[in-house]
Amino acid sequence: MRIVVLSPRVAPGILTLAAWDALRDASAVRAAVDDPHVRAIVSSGIDVEITADPPTYETDTVWIAPTGDTAWARSIADDLMDGGGAASDIEVVFGSYDLPGSGLLDVVEIMDRLRRECPWTAQQSHETLSHYLLEEAHETLEALDNGDSEHLREELGDLLMQIVFHARIAAEGEGWDIDDVAAGIAEKLVYRNPHVFGDATVTSAGEVDANWQRLKATEKRRASVLEGIPATLPALAYADKVLSRLDGVDISGDDLGARLLALVAEARAQGQDAEEVLRQAVRLLG
Repeated sequence: MRIVVLSPRVAPGILTLAAWDALRDASAVRAAVDDPHVRAIVSSGIDVEITADPPTYETDTVWIAPTGDTAWARSIADDLMDGGGAASDIEVVFGSYDLPGSGLLDVVEIMDRLRRECPWTAQQSHETLSHYLLEEAHETLEALDNGDSEHLREELGDLLMQIVFHARIAAEGEGWDIDDVAAGIAEKLVYRNPHVFGDATVTSAGEVDANWQRLKATEKRRASVLEGIPATLPALAYADKVLSRLDGVDISGDDLGARLLALVAEARAQGQDAEEVLRQAVRLLG
């Protein structure tokens, strides 16, 4: 007996060669539910019997596991581990696999349903969500500062939800969606990393950063060094970002602002982030 296991995140009809061979060679193919994967198999010319009866251990029979039904698959696995009945004759054939990142499809699907069926989610806009985006970003940074990997994983999930949420709202009339967001960053990463995806040669991380900044400047064509830098950034981060575009600028003056700016420049020269250094110093006070 063989059990064909399929991923709910892979399009129906896309199966491994091993799965197709198992289905075609079987004397009988059975499934517990009629789902899109089963219908795709039937459309290929293979008869599938839909039955609610528990699997029987017949040598030449193939069972198609209910797509995404982990409880059903677990019950068979328990039987295998217990060695009960003819469990030793069971062969599990993976008909499709989850690729890295496929879990993101679940988030997109859940957000689609929430937008349709949840009254609170349905009434949100980019503007009403803006403070949540800022809050989640700060909570993510806090988890990072605390060195708590599990907390960081959770907060990154909350931050990801905000991205998917905004993209879902945009899909309703702004001409772009989550696929456009992903395509945009993918294109940018390829373009700005020619040492990986092109013919450029680099010998250090510094050269990588210099190439990135050069390509970004060409791409953006800024009219001012301040253009494109969010004025809402914390002051130290804002200063650091501006100085990154003005390497070697002379900082003069003895007022407090000039001295603070000079300290940011000093931190940059030492390869440190002034914002992070100050944050850590303040945390030590507690």
